[in-house]
Amino acid sequence: MTSNKSISLKEHFAIIKHLVRWTYLILPIAVAIGSVVAFFLWLLDAAIHFRFNHTWLLFLLPLAGVLIHFIYRFAGESSERGNNLIMDEIHEAGGGVPKRMAPIILITTIITHLFGGSAGREGTAVQIGGSVAGMIGGWFKLKGVDMRMILTAGVAAGFGAVFGTPVTGAVFAMEVLTIGRVQYDALLPALIAAVVGDLTVSAWHVSHVQYHIAALATQTPVLMPGIFHFDILLLGKVIIASAAFGLASFLFAGMVHEIKNVCFKIFRDKWMIPVLGGLIIIGLTFIIGKPDYLSLGVAAEHPGAVTIPSAFNANGADTWSWLWKTIYTTITLGTGFKGGEVTPLFYIGATLGNTLAGLLNAPVSLFAGLGFIAVFAGATNTPLACTFMGVELFGGEHVLLFAIACFTAYFFSGHSGIYSSQRIAVPKIFDEFYSDEASLSESMKRRGYMHQKLRRYRLQFKKRNNDNAKDS
Repeated sequence: MTSNKSISLKEHFAIIKHLVRWTYLILPIAVAIGSVVAFFLWLLDAAIHFRFNHTWLLFLLPLAGVLIHFIYRFAGESSERGNNLIMDEIHEAGGGVPKRMAPIILITTIITHLFGGSAGREGTAVQIGGSVAGMIGGWFKLKGVDMRMILTAGVAAGFGAVFGTPVTGAVFAMEVLTIGRVQYDALLPALIAAVVGDLTVSAWHVSHVQYHIAALATQTPVLMPGIFHFDILLLGKVIIASAAFGLASFLFAGMVHEIKNVCFKIFRDKWMIPVLGGLIIIGLTFIIGKPDYLSLGVAAEHPGAVTIPSAFNANGADTWSWLWKTIYTTITLGTGFKGGEVTPLFYIGATLGNTLAGLLNAPVSLFAGLGFIAVFAGATNTPLACTFMGVELFGGEHVLLFAIACFTAYFFSGHSGIYSSQRIAVPKIFDEFYSDEASLSESMKRRGYMHQKLRRYRLQFKKRNNDNAKDS
């Protein structure tokens, strides 16, 4: 008995020591990330509203794309791989996360939005988080598992800070790395980082957009009143809509990858790719006759503009707003402009939910909210994190519907995703197609996985660093 008590005391002492150590390590990292993200959000808002008042800036979008191309060519090194580079470093240490990644992605994202590119901000915040965490982790001389956990915490801090959703940021950082597996060993650092990062942004008086799901009409159970406490018909509509949300995720991820592949095959001079992308965005805006699908899609550029907040109201989105935003954003990101995918995914989901609510005679704000989180869940393969996001953004009243929507979209998006470095630990379905390792490997190749190529790249990078060290 004494021995068991002794072991228990040692274990709890180790837990306290672990907590103190990681709090000590994470606090300066999270405060630094939160401060940089706050500065980024302030600059981004200023850039977007400056373009609102100077609409002629859109005509310079092709030149802005060329500028971004040469910034990465001469200063970016491996930074252009963005979120995928950070994920690869967490999976397996390679060349490290460049310190210059944070300032370069911040500058190029502001350029993209200043001239009207349709992109988001999550990618920027995550790269800021990974770059700052990697830099400070290097100062602390962290290696191996410790560096992997620091990078995961950096992702959590960046994501939680940029959206004001700390729990989602922590879960997202653990869930996004591998399909079918959550890396719980990083739970403590990720949660501390996400909470502190979010508090830091608030301390800088940078606010986030508030969304609201209107109260539903009195729900009448269809079957088994003693068991079911919600409308079965509404549940059926949610499942149908969520399948559509998953297919929208699949479409988005596929279009981004295909546009990149096609452009790289067609153009010998790579600086021509963003020129083409910019010209297409300008042409589409003139064809449609309104700028609603440029930039983030959060603030209204003109009265009656389709935005994410407007999609929560009846007639707040056009029937095909979700498709137009998909086209705009995939062209923007696929041709070399910078930012992120998540806020455009919010826009696509909310406007698609608005459209489906009209078709299914369902509550508009509820379906806009479900689309908001479910399309994101399908595109990133993070249904658990997106369920938490629904609770953090909209409250816990509809948490069951949030979970149903996110997990349904997750399955219907297949094994596609916006992050090519995301690995498959457990397939979403078990049947003949995924019955053996060879089939899984082939599926991973179709999704753009090039693990052998990346491994060769990391080995070459290490060899070059070692050679340089010997020469010096």
